[in-house]
Amino acid sequence: MQEIIGNKLKELYPDVSENLIQLQKTKSDFEGDVTLVVFPLVRISKKSAEETATAIGEFLTNELSFVEGFNVVKGFLNLEISTSYWLSQFHKILNTPNYGVREKSNKTYIVEYSSPNTNKPLHLGHLRNIFLGFSVANILEANGHDVVKTQIINDRGIHICKSMLAWQLFGEGETPESTGLKGDKLVGKYYVAFDKKYKEEIKELVTQGMEKEQAEKHAPILIQAQEMLKKWEEGDKEVVQLWEMMNSWVYAGFDVTYNTMGVDFDSLYYESDTYILGKDIVESGLSKGLLYQKEDGSVWCDLSEEKMDDKLLLRGDGTSVYMTQDVGTAVKRFNDFPATVGMIYTVGNEQEHHFKVLFTILKKLGYPFAEECFHLSYGMVNLPTGKMKSREGTVVDADDLMAEVINDAKEITEERGQIENLNDQQRSQLFQQIGLGGLKYYLLKVDPKKSMMFNPEESIDLNGNTGPFIQYTYARTQSIIHKERGVLAKFNPDTEAEKSEIDIVKHLLELPEMIKEAGKTYSPALVANYTYELVKLYNSFYQSVSIFKEENKDKQNLRLLLTEKVAETVHFTMSLLGIEVPSKM
Repeated sequence: MQEIIGNKLKELYPDVSENLIQLQKTKSDFEGDVTLVVFPLVRISKKSAEETATAIGEFLTNELSFVEGFNVVKGFLNLEISTSYWLSQFHKILNTPNYGVREKSNKTYIVEYSSPNTNKPLHLGHLRNIFLGFSVANILEANGHDVVKTQIINDRGIHICKSMLAWQLFGEGETPESTGLKGDKLVGKYYVAFDKKYKEEIKELVTQGMEKEQAEKHAPILIQAQEMLKKWEEGDKEVVQLWEMMNSWVYAGFDVTYNTMGVDFDSLYYESDTYILGKDIVESGLSKGLLYQKEDGSVWCDLSEEKMDDKLLLRGDGTSVYMTQDVGTAVKRFNDFPATVGMIYTVGNEQEHHFKVLFTILKKLGYPFAEECFHLSYGMVNLPTGKMKSREGTVVDADDLMAEVINDAKEITEERGQIENLNDQQRSQLFQQIGLGGLKYYLLKVDPKKSMMFNPEESIDLNGNTGPFIQYTYARTQSIIHKERGVLAKFNPDTEAEKSEIDIVKHLLELPEMIKEAGKTYSPALVANYTYELVKLYNSFYQSVSIFKEENKDKQNLRLLLTEKVAETVHFTMSLLGIEVPSKM
């Protein structure tokens, strides 16, 4: 439409350039379908904004058959577009395979998400991270890009040794098999046990007269954990065997959780591998004069030009820090996938400074791909009870939360009593689809940058901007489509259409642009809220017109085709969010 109107306006104003033609959706407060912003054209028309808008409105109404009328509000020209135009566009939608999916771009993006520590199970914060990263990967694929879904598993370091040491001291040889606990939960139990003992020892040292700050550094159990880390880095056989055994427990537990979530990965990286490469890169940077060394032997990156504190990359004893590992991981990924044009790190906003420093260090070390790195920062998920703390055992466990929302979905669905025709397996699948659909949608509908309060009950509400509300509408479309078998005939673009029908067409026309924008901004929230608006429009349509009682065959066909296209679109957009939509509810 912009192109057609732009070409027509050149007949009226030969000097007009394409970038001056700004069409946008007319705001709901005003009459009209599309609005032309007139202010940029005033210089060419040499008239006031209102006079220019009126002249253009009259010209377009006479010259273009699809412009039926217009009104002027200050410098804005609101154009009324004919029903036949919208239906011709709907006809194009119906004949476009994979509508909304963009052509192949031959570009590769690496998307990192989850990236847990192997000293505790996944929690509520991980859920937002994982659902966000997985959805962004889906959205990028819909934009025609190749995507590598990955994570860095933080499987080494002092925090891992804390769980290992506590199990060694207090575990009495218990295993996931002997306790019936998932492996990640068993290891997490000992991370909490370490912290409890550590605090007891600090208290004891303070009682003996030591300053608290000193006590925190000299608690015997912490010193033991530090010694264990050193032994691990030196390859001590006994420590490495313990590490491998406990990590294997955690990986088995993670796999169960990921399977319930319905997410996967294309490649895995382990900190225990990449920190070695990171150390080599740092040593190389030092030899080239890109980094500097202090008297104690520690290696640093000078960030004074960037007005940031210098960053430690290797300690004086040669051990690495998180940043060392992150440098190694980034280099390895770009070596593994050289066609990559973007690497997206899905990590909470408390790490914004860390990634700013990482990308700067990579640039200083001479890696051009540093420009292609992006930190997809997101706000924390809070609870009414406050912030979660793993070491104190106050986290909301991911498995427990998913089980809770699935059970809530079960109770609500059984109360409504519309599942008599489903067998036990179908019921179980339905409860999982509703519970997890509600959970994912609740966490993804909010702009990633914003922190949010999570309310499990709200997430599975059948009313309002929720996953189950959208799923319920989809199930309604499936019921109609099931009834329509043998009814549907050819679509007639000259059919008379109601406003509620045209509103759906207009919204469907926005799908490709929304997918493009969601890909540019890495925002599943755009997809979620587009879908919510679509189902609201469909429900309004469903309430205002009859489908099977409609005697006019063309009108009935239009309504059935709209129902099919809405269903197809909801299925597609919800799949981008990683959400399944049940055909019965």
